[in-house]
Amino acid sequence: MRHRHLTIIVALCLALIVPVAAWGGQNLLIKGIEAQKAGKNEKAMELLGAYLKRYPQMAEARRYYAQALAGMGRKTEALEEFNKGLAKHPRDIQLLIAKGNLLAGMGQRAEAIEVFTQAINCDPRSAEALKERGECQAQEGCFPEAMVDLNRAAKLTPLDPWVYNKRGIVWFCQGEYNKAVADFSTAIRLAPDSPHAYFFRGNMYRHHLGQIDKAVADYEKACKLGHPLSCRELEKLGKEK
Repeated sequence: MRHRHLTIIVALCLALIVPVAAWGGQNLLIKGIEAQKAGKNEKAMELLGAYLKRYPQMAEARRYYAQALAGMGRKTEALEEFNKGLAKHPRDIQLLIAKGNLLAGMGQRAEAIEVFTQAINCDPRSAEALKERGECQAQEGCFPEAMVDLNRAAKLTPLDPWVYNKRGIVWFCQGEYNKAVADFSTAIRLAPDSPHAYFFRGNMYRHHLGQIDKAVADYEKACKLGHPLSCRELEKLGKEK
């Protein structure tokens, strides 16, 4: 009878220990992701590296670990980590998009477009993949293809200001300045505290539409929101006067 009671006690202890151990791993993951998002990449690598030793198949941990490497300038190693994750999870949309963004940042836009295309093939409704592929297409000078992607992204996520910022830039590249202003204005309406669209629209007004007063108003708003290039444009305008 005593042996039976001892077996039950051991079983109960193990039942308690396993969830605690699992939570310890989950805590490493949560803290590691928080550190990476906060720009504390070295700390993120330490935490996520420890987590991956326990759970090497975890795609999310692999993605943030790779992003921490990229944040430290170790882009080749980051690419290797993305490839490790994708070897186990070839249809993971977030891994594919993150890898594509890294390649685009490395200037390997043709390769990035291929990766974003893989993501879109996995999920044709991935607005993020469409948006990023559209930007890469534009940077490669493929403006009609870029517009197709960004139009699709806008239909899927009509409240994402960056869809309109990116599409506005494509309109600008094609000499459609008023259409660019319309998209930047939409981005401002959706995110009035983001300075980028004010800067983009200010450039349209100043350099292409000859509406200096409107340009000044946009640069002033962006400058107040902490956009240094807008502050410089104001300084230039002050000198020109």
